[in-house]
Amino acid sequence: MVKFLWGLIKAVRPRQWIKNFAVFAALIFSGSLLEPISQLKAFQAFLLFCVFSSSTYLLNDVFDIERDKLHPFKRRRPIASGVLPVPFAVSIALGAIIISLPISYILSPAFFFASVAYLILQLFYSSYLKQIILVDVLVIAAGFVLRVYAGVWAIDAHLNVWFLLSVSSFALFLAIGKRRSERTLMEANASAHRETLLHYPENLLDILTSMFATSAWLTYAFFAFLQPPIQAKQAFNDLLGGLELPFSEAKYLMATVPVVIYAVMRYLYIIYEKKEGESPERVLLSDTPMLVSVVVWLIMVIGIIYYLGV
Repeated sequence: MVKFLWGLIKAVRPRQWIKNFAVFAALIFSGSLLEPISQLKAFQAFLLFCVFSSSTYLLNDVFDIERDKLHPFKRRRPIASGVLPVPFAVSIALGAIIISLPISYILSPAFFFASVAYLILQLFYSSYLKQIILVDVLVIAAGFVLRVYAGVWAIDAHLNVWFLLSVSSFALFLAIGKRRSERTLMEANASAHRETLLHYPENLLDILTSMFATSAWLTYAFFAFLQPPIQAKQAFNDLLGGLELPFSEAKYLMATVPVVIYAVMRYLYIIYEKKEGESPERVLLSDTPMLVSVVVWLIMVIGIIYYLGV
């Protein structure tokens, strides 16, 4: 019984829930972080997406059961190893979705449609789209984007188009990095695990990785630059009063761009040197420099938006 319950916990992949923190992006960048109602709605959106994503992981493992048995790590998954019966996994996934969708509609009709779009996209990905070169990467990236915009719609916020481009670029960068690491990991057995890996030459993956790494930090830089200038608090102005620089009003969010550039460079190092980009959430939790850079970036963003300005 204990083995079965532990298998169920592993199958819903709570570690993957770190991706769902993307729903809080709108709460932070829209200036609503300190509003209790927005906080509650964003937290509800996060919990619902944890349910939806775990349900799709269960269904994905059912679709991939034969392929996972050939993977050096995924063959230990509860469904592939036989710990969790297939009928039980399907019942849990469908039951969770049926119960959660009406709750998502109560939270926000727009959030509900984002949730439905995410579920449909993941279902088609698990059953077919993962076999189509390039489309598989676009679908993975779309999952990240839908998480972010589900958070936007849950609190009825508005963010500019550069935010969308930045999120899309980072999502594509992570997705391509995932494929690059899978290709390296599987080597000769790549086709047995995922046929599309055969159609991803290493030089193509290298080009795409470089392209989206560049667009990721560059679109974020544009997003930070095009944000309205922040009027600094008087205490901060007094502290820097001896400097003949326009510190009273400036685009302080640009100060976070070097941190983002470092994080992108670090992730490239992880992909090519450490060969661990197959699981972005594992990288974030296990690689100390990457984790520190994310925490520093988050502290800077919150500090600039909510505590530096008047």
